Amino acid sequence: MTEYRPKTLLAMSRQIAGRLVTGPVRDRLIAVADVDPDQVATDFADPAVAAALAEAEVLYTSWYCPPITAEVLAAAPRLKAIVHAAGSVKHHVTPACWERGLLVSSAAAANAEPVAEYTLASILFANKRVLELAALYRDKRAQLDVYGLSSGIGNYRRTIGIIGASRIGRRVIELLRPFDLDVLVADPYLTEDLGVPHVGLDELFERCDVISVHAPALPETEHLVDAARLARMRDGATLINTARGALVDTEALTAELTSGRLYAVIDVTEPDPLPPDSPLYDLPNVLLTPHIAGSLGGELARIADLAVDELVRYAKGLPFEHGVAAAELATSA
Repeated sequence: MTEYRPKTLLAMSRQIAGRLVTGPVRDRLIAVADVDPDQVATDFADPAVAAALAEAEVLYTSWYCPPITAEVLAAAPRLKAIVHAAGSVKHHVTPACWERGLLVSSAAAANAEPVAEYTLASILFANKRVLELAALYRDKRAQLDVYGLSSGIGNYRRTIGIIGASRIGRRVIELLRPFDLDVLVADPYLTEDLGVPHVGLDELFERCDVISVHAPALPETEHLVDAARLARMRDGATLINTARGALVDTEALTAELTSGRLYAVIDVTEPDPLPPDSPLYDLPNVLLTPHIAGSLGGELARIADLAVDELVRYAKGLPFEHGVAAAELATSA
């Protein structure tokens, strides 16, 4: 337990708070901060939270935290830090927060772990054609000639392309190291050596058997994966998207997948969700999941714990281990 316990206010949806601040996480939070874990600010204009906001030194935020605007800051004269128990801070940390000089931390590193794990599983299953062969087995309900069916199937010496050297992209590269796979990365902002070849985006699309998208959603990355780049992909290649739906041209991808030329594992879409009549729900060469790659269930404790760790550092007068700077947001999620 730290000697100094900063006055802290939770700000997120009540549903998220009920899942995030529970059990050991709740106990740790109470131990390190002067906080009422049952008081959750869902609307900073609510008179019921006004007194707590006026006294708060730290906001412990998560998904669906309302924007922390200049008006909110005016009502929070003692606020010095925002500890975010989730990924991106763009949705609630406004320019006024940076102008005020608030310290900001994010649990994006913890949230990256399950996304990277989902991606690793998707890559290995995609090259093994697990969904396709499982469906065939289900339909036939008898022994398959797996050796006769398996030409070109498997993970040995397959080439994997990572779009975006983000936290998640880098973690995926790390998780792929034990396997006999050739990995490429494409990122115009990458200046360091990640131990894998750094190539241009078009080259990556031409060379890879599986391509996984891990770039941020920015104006310049909208439809980064367009019809022209999809056309460069090898027949039978797989596209994985766990980043943001806007990075992929849904119409162009749907056309390629409907033709049967490509495979896809899609966890995020544009629009989200897809309309009920989208063929992507039914195509046998598509695994479509409802944005489940990020932290869910027991994985929420990882991001909540990281945020509490950051509160401990703040209380001890130490810099955040996972601090966020305003300048980073122009090229990050």
